[in-house]
Parts: sequence; structure tokens; C-alpha cells
Amino acid sequence: MPAGTIRALGMDSAAWHRHASPWSVYTRMATLPFLAAAIWSHSLLGPWAALGLTLLVVIWLRVNPRLFPAPKNTENWASKATFGERIWLNRRQVPIPRDVDQAALLLSAVTAIGFIATLVGALRNDWMVLLPGLAVTYAGKLVLLNRLVQLYERMRNAHPLYRFWSIAPQNDNDRQPTPPVN
Repeated sequence: MPAGTIRALGMDSAAWHRHASPWSVYTRMATLPFLAAAIWSHSLLGPWAALGLTLLVVIWLRVNPRLFPAPKNTENWASKATFGERIWLNRRQVPIPRDVDQAALLLSAVTAIGFIATLVGALRNDWMVLLPGLAVTYAGKLVLLNRLVQLYERMRNAHPLYRFWSIAPQNDNDRQPTPPVN
């Protein structure tokens, strides 16, 4: 992954591997309603409390990829989606199929539109904007992540950089010594 992308996301290779934990992926996905509630709360708790709650959610989103241990097994949908995201972000260094890139860009735009609607609905305290915004955001994101899983499956053996992401080193250094036999 280009150094600029890593810096922009604040993630190095170790952080990405920890983010491949299903716990990280699913708890991050579950955060959007909390963000909407934090923003919505401005009418109930006042703007400063809402800003504080929103800041807590943003901090959670920043900490989340580093919080959970790296998964022992990455042969699951969430880990593969994370690996696919890394591959997609690295597409300028290692080209990916054009159809996948275009689909990912379109699905990212759909997700962004839903996210903006969610934010507007939360700011206006309008359920009729917020709920469809949430639905579009989640639908777009889930379809995008599924496409990124497919991208990872296509690319995992196509380039040496991606070949070993899902392999954890296996050796005897992790085992407890066997007591001697008398």
C-alpha cells in the first residue's frame, strides 16, 4: 500500500491485520446508528453534549481497528473484506480488474449518499430522511464489502504481495515444552 494512503488512514500493516478481525469489522459497522443518535441528541441535550457524543463515536472509529487482536483464522467474510479493501486502496500500485474498480467506486458513492442522508436526517431530527439514509448506507456498504471479498479471492494469488496475508506463521515456538518422560 502506498505510504500516503497508509498515513491518510493512520494504519500500518499491523493495524490492518488487527482490523481483519471480525470483531473489528462488525463493531465498526454497528457504529452508524450510534453516530446518528449522537448527532440527533442536539435537540435533547444541546449542541455541546451532542458534539461530545459525536466526538466519542469518532474516537471509537479511530481506535476500533487497533483494539481487537489479529484473527487466528482469516478464512471468513469479514477478514476477506478487509483484505479486499486494502487491495482496492492499493490499486494504483498493483492494478485490479477495471470492472471491480468501477463497481467499488459506484458502491462507495451510493454508500456516501446514504451516509449524507443519515447525517442530514440526524441533524434535522427527521426519521423520514434518517431511516432511508441508514438503509442505503448499509446496503451500499454490504454490497461493496461483498465485492471486495470477491476482489480478494481474485487477487490473493495474482500478486506476491497478497499471497500470504491470510497465512499465520505456524511453528513450535508457541507450544509449551513437553515434560520429559521418566
